[in-house]
Amino acid sequence: MASYPEPIASLIERLRRLPGVGPKTAERFVFHLLRMPPEEITALIASLAHVRDGIDRCAACGTFAERSPCGICGDRRRDHTTLCVVAEPADIIAVERTGEFHGVYHILGGLLAPIEGIGPEQLRIRELVERMSGQQGRAAAGQQGIQEIIFAFDPTIEGETTLNYLVRLLAPTGIRMTRIARGLPVGGDLEYADPITLADAFSGRRELTTNRIAIPSVSSGLVAPF
Repeated sequence: MASYPEPIASLIERLRRLPGVGPKTAERFVFHLLRMPPEEITALIASLAHVRDGIDRCAACGTFAERSPCGICGDRRRDHTTLCVVAEPADIIAVERTGEFHGVYHILGGLLAPIEGIGPEQLRIRELVERMSGQQGRAAAGQQGIQEIIFAFDPTIEGETTLNYLVRLLAPTGIRMTRIARGLPVGGDLEYADPITLADAFSGRRELTTNRIAIPSVSSGLVAPF
């Protein structure tokens, strides 16, 4: 049986590991690369190396950035009393395009999905709890801290599970918690929502209280220090 030369087969296998890339798509990518001019290949390699070596995580929100804190967290003109919790870095870009939100962010790095083995320990939930605990210390010292937490998750089962869990976990802080309105289609991705729909969802956000939230069925060793 004929097979690809080892360098081609190896690159196909590596590209298959990317999300949404199957064997046929990986093959098309490789053969497209083989037809590209050498200087474009070199530029692509340089860009990948620059991302690897020049991008880090913001210590505050967890987004990818060239420096820490990132441009948003380090901007004193932002409203640091309002925190928007999102799943992925791409969600920040989607929210920023609306021009509706002027606060700061916290990235979880995903959503709770127990069936897939994604629990609280796999996400940046502990960092969120510690961040809120630090805010209480600021308030005790007479400094202005977080006054509202906005949850902006995909309208999916995983998004609802994560929302329910966090509202219960953070309820003892007494901080106002809201969620963006249901302007997004059920099962849709926040990342792909158009700016107008997402802006409407932010302006129409709803208050959250624990008596309106179902008790989450996600087990966790996390204990909020509130």
